[in-house]
Amino acid sequence: MTEPAPRVIATDLDGTIVRSDGTISARTVAALARVERAGAMLVMVTGRPPRWMTEIAAAVRHHGLAICANGALVYDLHTETVVHARQIPPGVLAETVERLRGVSPDFRFAVEYPDGFVFETSYDLSNWDAEALGGRPVDGADLVARPSTKLLAFHPDADPDELAARAVKAVGDLVTVTHSSGRGLLEISAHGVTKASALEALCAEHGIGAADVTAFGDMPNDLPMLAWAGTSYAVANAHPLVLAAVTHTTSRNDDDGVARILERLFP
Repeated sequence: MTEPAPRVIATDLDGTIVRSDGTISARTVAALARVERAGAMLVMVTGRPPRWMTEIAAAVRHHGLAICANGALVYDLHTETVVHARQIPPGVLAETVERLRGVSPDFRFAVEYPDGFVFETSYDLSNWDAEALGGRPVDGADLVARPSTKLLAFHPDADPDELAARAVKAVGDLVTVTHSSGRGLLEISAHGVTKASALEALCAEHGIGAADVTAFGDMPNDLPMLAWAGTSYAVANAHPLVLAAVTHTTSRNDDDGVARILERLFP
């Protein structure tokens, strides 16, 4: 029997459809195009801020919607505009930073907005190019002066899983804590904001329930989305917690794992 096609495909980007070299293969682009051509909804669900979506929008020929900043923003890839935002209020942001400094004085912080970001002068930008990406250094009260789509808390010497567990104990009543990299970088959203909360709300607007959603991911920030979706896939290179949580697995991101499934679902 032919497997019924889902009404929604929700996929993470980095480590899931984006390859290790930072590109999306032609095969995956073609597979993503099948989704909308078949009348289904395509949603990119990512921790990336909107400013990191320009190349993705071009690669997928401006098809679909994106949920950015782990659920804080809904971004229209057709028009490259933010259509909805859920942000951390400044007071909550300040309290979260204060509590996390109590957990460890080695934390360094950056704050994301829909239109840019700021960072402490001691923050390790790593691969970020602050000038190119519109960031600026701040200190003191300026760090927490505006509502934020995402607070980034970097620790130079900590296991990310252990660090996240400690942070949840300290600030879990204020905000939502997750991570998506192999280093001590926590990604913090407004309380209750996850990839799942944003995807569920978007689907509800179209009368679509979880049973009609197939989701793909690879890291802990994908776990709420994968748990909510009726069908969930991890790529083979996924974090162990993700591999243990999903209903299915597919090939690695570098081997077009998501495309293989989409070609079967949308022949």
